[in-house]
Amino acid sequence: MNSPPTAQSQWFHDEVRPHEPALRAYLHGVFPSLPDIDDLVQESYVRLLRAKEAGKVHYVKAFLFAIARNAALDLCRRRKVVSFEPIGDLASQTVIDENQNVAETVNKQQELALLADAVRTLPERCRQVLTLRLLYGLSHKQIAADLGISDLTVKAQLAKGMRRCAEYFKVRGLVKDRAAAPKNKP
Repeated sequence: MNSPPTAQSQWFHDEVRPHEPALRAYLHGVFPSLPDIDDLVQESYVRLLRAKEAGKVHYVKAFLFAIARNAALDLCRRRKVVSFEPIGDLASQTVIDENQNVAETVNKQQELALLADAVRTLPERCRQVLTLRLLYGLSHKQIAADLGISDLTVKAQLAKGMRRCAEYFKVRGLVKDRAAAPKNKP
């Protein structure tokens, strides 16, 4: 005798399960070296259900994909921390990679930190749209569907976010104001 489904199981069936094929494709595409996607999907479901119980889930698909990405990154970090490789002769090992430009690497990290700071200053809706587009690569239509807004609103929020980020950089002297820059005359 089957008992009627609970509200949570019904929600999971209706709102979460339809995204599983896209989630698996995403994980295979972004993290092709991970051996067991099934475990990652299950871990993502567990985390999603906990977040749902805490009332933190507003946009199921976006939240699920973010959770899966974070779970995959956690797994990658754990692997790096726990993996041991024999060192061999320490005297022959170099400390600095001659081919890697340390200044360039530090510069890129600083630029990413500044961009993250700029994005954090955006209004919530604008930040959501910009993050879904630039970080997760969702199309305008996917973002509109996930957030329950129109495609035009997505475009407007993206433009607003880009303008505000540019202004953030300009105020801090990180980019030149095009209007104030001297024009080259032929």
